[in-house]
Amino acid sequence: MDFLTPLVNDPYEFGRIAAANSLSDVYAMGGEPWAAMNIVCFPQNKMPGWVLREILRGGRDQVLAAGAAPAGGHSVSDEELKFGLAVSGAVDPDKLAIKGGLRPGDALVLTKPIGTGVLATAIKAQWEGWQEFEALIVRWCGRLNAGGARVIRELSLRAATDVTGFGLGGHLLEMAQSAGLAVEIELSAVPFLEPVPGLAAMGLLPGGSLCNRRHYAPKTEAAPGLDPILTDLVFDAQTSGGLLLGVPEHKLDQAVALLRENGDLAAVIGRAAPADPARPPLRIA
Repeated sequence: MDFLTPLVNDPYEFGRIAAANSLSDVYAMGGEPWAAMNIVCFPQNKMPGWVLREILRGGRDQVLAAGAAPAGGHSVSDEELKFGLAVSGAVDPDKLAIKGGLRPGDALVLTKPIGTGVLATAIKAQWEGWQEFEALIVRWCGRLNAGGARVIRELSLRAATDVTGFGLGGHLLEMAQSAGLAVEIELSAVPFLEPVPGLAAMGLLPGGSLCNRRHYAPKTEAAPGLDPILTDLVFDAQTSGGLLLGVPEHKLDQAVALLRENGDLAAVIGRAAPADPARPPLRIA
């Protein structure tokens, strides 16, 4: 179960994004969603009813696109608008991916670009170009992670997670520490949404992203000379981010081909490595 506050102005698209975000937890394990129940907090004395109808319509359309059944839900009156889903799904236990399934040498493959936290901050501030930023968020955050789940199942991948509030760096560390390993990534290989580095350089990095950066700093080693803005963006808090897949080397070409066939990004950003007690578990080069 997951729910969130709006990050775009269109209530229908907010419903789609919130639903995609909730469905990702099932996809991240290689599962297929079966049914989803709405979770709604709505300020009924502040917003007209059509807003709620559009949010629910967006969520329903996303659930149907995932091949699952909309199964009712629950609503409460609240001062702050929130929406999400409680999702039930199924996964073959022999094709189950978990955070701790990494093995040394596994490639780290990312299926969506990074930077939606920065874009959401720019939209809230109505920064110049915010309409274009909103279109980017709708495009990427509203995209289901079904393609990545298919790769997990077809290639029997052992390790995966979805990239959300802890940022790419936080979720890399979750995978590494769960497996007792380290992860090494190339900053130049990390895909950032095009306007994001410039916006971050102007200070539009959200508070959650800065908290991530500070929290994970003791577990992170960055090579000298790297752009500090891009290093900070590795920890940008994402909403409905992509999947992060651990792929054995002999399956990498096939995984990349399957992702691209589905229209997904397939960025190979690094590798899992043996742990070294003398070095932090996340290494950025």
